[in-house]
Amino acid sequence: MKKTVYLDYAAATPVHPEVIHAMMPFYEEIYGNPSALHSAGRNANKALTEARIGVAEILDVSPAEIIFCSSGTESVNLALQGVLRAAKGRGKHVITTGIEHHAVLHTLDYLSKEGWETTFVPVNRYGQVSPDSVVEAMRPDTVLVTIMHANNEIGTINPIADITRAVKQNNPKVFVHTDACQSSGYIPFTIPMLGVDLLTANGSKIYGPKGSGILYVKKTVMLHPVEHGGGQEMNRRSGTENLAAIVGFSKALKIARTHAEEESARLSHLRDYFIDEIFKNIPKTILNGHPTERLPHNVNVSFLDIEGEALLLYLDNAGIYASTGSACTSGSLEPSHVVVGIGLSYEAAHGSMRFTLGKSTTRDDIDYVMSLLPNMVASLRKISPINLDINDFLDTQFPVRYSK
Repeated sequence: MKKTVYLDYAAATPVHPEVIHAMMPFYEEIYGNPSALHSAGRNANKALTEARIGVAEILDVSPAEIIFCSSGTESVNLALQGVLRAAKGRGKHVITTGIEHHAVLHTLDYLSKEGWETTFVPVNRYGQVSPDSVVEAMRPDTVLVTIMHANNEIGTINPIADITRAVKQNNPKVFVHTDACQSSGYIPFTIPMLGVDLLTANGSKIYGPKGSGILYVKKTVMLHPVEHGGGQEMNRRSGTENLAAIVGFSKALKIARTHAEEESARLSHLRDYFIDEIFKNIPKTILNGHPTERLPHNVNVSFLDIEGEALLLYLDNAGIYASTGSACTSGSLEPSHVVVGIGLSYEAAHGSMRFTLGKSTTRDDIDYVMSLLPNMVASLRKISPINLDINDFLDTQFPVRYSK
């Protein structure tokens, strides 16, 4: 039988067995509407409250500051649209980066039609944002800063606490939002540690159910609802709560945080081993993202002179599942906006691959991939019309790891 190696955990994770077990009663036994006044409804509401308290305790916030959503994308939309519409008349300016998830970029593009103006602060060669650059971009009419905690493609971790501190020192009235979908299961942060006003997380990246997520909203932040209806989630997100998914998210976050230190150490070791093997065996390769300040499970590299989509098909045929970037844009033939955004040319960015490790990943899996990957890259290079010079992509100010 062909071996199967799943290396796309940043796109989606399998649901943890304990999470499935926790969810099952809410499909068959506790199925009442949490807003109903009868016993079945009260039982459901009790479970909803307990799930909210569980998430709030992990993040060290008040339960009333947690809004349950259907995804990270909905959470981002509620954060951005909700804050900006509630602040209408107070300003018209937003600050972000050009390498955010498309949930942020497309939402801000949509809001531009309502008169909102966005400044895209630069990132360095590793994809990190400087707090000083954010402060320099601030204007008297700035309302919101939204910068992701860890990049979903290259894994780079941003100094969100420092950014938030710098923003608040310049203007305490400016809100700070961070997309923590990729980091929430691996970095043991709390909201007070980051200092942000709003935070997005979702379940499909932490071995929870797809279609689950949260938005943390500081109690002093006014939020205009995006969905209107029955006034659920404290009048901030209408719609009958998906109780099974909510319970699943809460359970998944608890499991992830309980084992975060141990699992992150294991994955970091495997990640570094994988990177070492790639650079020992495949020439003309560049590591994308910060060499050390990156998610423990993320390996993003550019193999020069090939098309990532072609390599993806070779890998898939061998039972190896990876990606060329964000799963949300996997149908696009355009190179990753993140890899282009950190300074690679379109030709080099086309050869980028993202491998993300997870609970089931072993050293044997990495060895299996490395038994095939060098020959796959070599075969594609033989038929490629491109011949890039790797020296053109090296940066003396921000040295990147590469193989010639």
